[in-house]
Amino acid sequence: MKLLVIGSGGQLGYDFVKEATLKGHSVFSIDFPDIDIADKASVERCVNDAKPDVIVNCAAFTAVDLCEQEQENAFRINADACFNLASCARDAGARLVHFSTDYVFDGRASAPYMEKDDTNPQTVYGKSKLRGEELIAKTCQKHLIFRIAWLYGVHGNNFVKSIRRFAQAAVNGNKPLKVVNDQFGTPTWTVSVCRQALSVIDKNEYGVFHCTSEGQCSWFDFAKEIVSAVGIDVDVVPCTTEEFPRPAPRPHFSVLENARLKAMGVNIMPNWKEAFREFLSTENHKESR
Repeated sequence: MKLLVIGSGGQLGYDFVKEATLKGHSVFSIDFPDIDIADKASVERCVNDAKPDVIVNCAAFTAVDLCEQEQENAFRINADACFNLASCARDAGARLVHFSTDYVFDGRASAPYMEKDDTNPQTVYGKSKLRGEELIAKTCQKHLIFRIAWLYGVHGNNFVKSIRRFAQAAVNGNKPLKVVNDQFGTPTWTVSVCRQALSVIDKNEYGVFHCTSEGQCSWFDFAKEIVSAVGIDVDVVPCTTEEFPRPAPRPHFSVLENARLKAMGVNIMPNWKEAFREFLSTENHKESR
């Protein structure tokens, strides 16, 4: 298929271009400022040039705390732009693949969220992403929305890179590394998401899909895995969310169940520890070249 990947310079977009190319698809990749998804004319020009079978939107305003300060900008990029993408996809007869977030839920559950569960976002980021989902669903019938969470990869900023940096700083300062131990979710590698999305875009199944690795842990648990893998000798100490107040409240429970993927018999998301090992192996391979 011919894929138009928007946001190709970002953490997810970069890997999507790579994985789609490996699958043999024809990929047209683009990012800001060559396209402004909040400007419909800009989207129309890009779609007319690429003539894609599938539009893949990896662009978003993902700075959760900054969204609280820049609410208008958050809705412009995470919501209004989705109407532009959806209407252009509809008019071009293309499928639209879009990525959403666990933040559309309130994080108060005690069991993994399924696609059919009620949404109740508690942050500007979550509200803007949910609005984007709604606009896509209303505008373009051929849409696939993948909700993802706790994402990390080789490119962009993420928890893995932050913990490595903080751990080294803690060692240098002869201090312990404090990490929140009362927020639970599933670390998910960008490449796993890309492989899963690519495996279902031609199945003629549309709507919302949860797309995270299997299993769950706390940020503290994940931090210990990260530090151990790098070999940094630092004391990782659990703490509470209250000890690290943030402008945007963090969900205490963000575990998603890939219910629809499993019902279709196409769930290929690995356990989070397995995916993390493959990520580390990929990193090491790149460094040794």
